[in-house]
Amino acid sequence: MIRSMQKMQAQMKKTQESLETQNFSAEAGGGAVKVTLNGNGLITELKLAQSAVDPSDVEALEDLLMAAFNEAVAKKDNAYQESVGAITKGLKIPGMPGM
Repeated sequence: MIRSMQKMQAQMKKTQESLETQNFSAEAGGGAVKVTLNGNGLITELKLAQSAVDPSDVEALEDLLMAAFNEAVAKKDNAYQESVGAITKGLKIPGMPGM
């Protein structure tokens, strides 16, 4: 059993390292705002179309930014859950987010 847990731990480490190298992008407003995060959840790219920048409607831009960021975070989290789920095969492991 210990050997099995060590193998799972090594697989988890490889999975985490792999996810850290991936990028997760999302768009909002029909592509007016695009956010890209790395596997650590840090923004690596932020693109705004000129049409998204209206000085008289800053609130709309804020909403688009939040929507794109939240979608990118959800993509990152889903990729993590899928990768970890493939390793743990549904085990409930204390301390594992979403487990």
